[in-house]
Amino acid sequence: MDKHLDILAFGAHPDDVELSCSGTIAKHIALGSKVGIVDLTRGELGTRGSAEIRDKEAAKAAQLLGVEMRHNLNFKDGFFQNDESHQMEIIKIIREYRPRIVLANAVSDRHPDHKKGSDLVSYACFLAGLPKIETGQDAWRPEVVYHYIQFDEIEPDFVVDISNYIDKKIEVVKAFSSQFYDAKSDEPETIISSKGFLDSVRYRAANIGRLARVAYGEGFTVERLITVDTLDKLK
Repeated sequence: MDKHLDILAFGAHPDDVELSCSGTIAKHIALGSKVGIVDLTRGELGTRGSAEIRDKEAAKAAQLLGVEMRHNLNFKDGFFQNDESHQMEIIKIIREYRPRIVLANAVSDRHPDHKKGSDLVSYACFLAGLPKIETGQDAWRPEVVYHYIQFDEIEPDFVVDISNYIDKKIEVVKAFSSQFYDAKSDEPETIISSKGFLDSVRYRAANIGRLARVAYGEGFTVERLITVDTLDKLK
């Protein structure tokens, strides 16, 4: 069985990928791409829900998206580091699935795990291409690493038009129901459990889309300059 993926999306916590780039993932799956998701932690320090609940929510979201695989590395929420032991686990995953494109956490954000996850995945993607790092696998380096945008406003380097996939994005995000508004819940309120937060997910995609002259979009930043063959490839 060919495990190779076109796109592998990493998130520090279950729901990072869904909130930030699930429209892009849904679009690429519809176009025939093989996509997988890797969660670094189980989100066990989250104020609402539990690791076990989030495991089930992540599985439901993966099914709704139609990804090829979803794997949790079970790093320690809040305390994982960009060090050799953590890098090696990601190197093994990269070499196993050999993605052309990696999507990673935002380069900076309100939650410190997001930047840590961003840096960790970037480091590991580079190191995965070094043959002298021995894992019993062939070396593999993704062609590109793109960073999605999360809570903080970051100017994107490019925008993916997700106009036909905004409803799928919202459906997938809602799979993580423990994290969002529930009038019957007696758990403490968080920024993302406020009554208007899910509306803001749609609004934010609409605002990025507005700036890109489409109905809805998701923005990404790059680690190196993007090149195109000809000017007519740009929109």
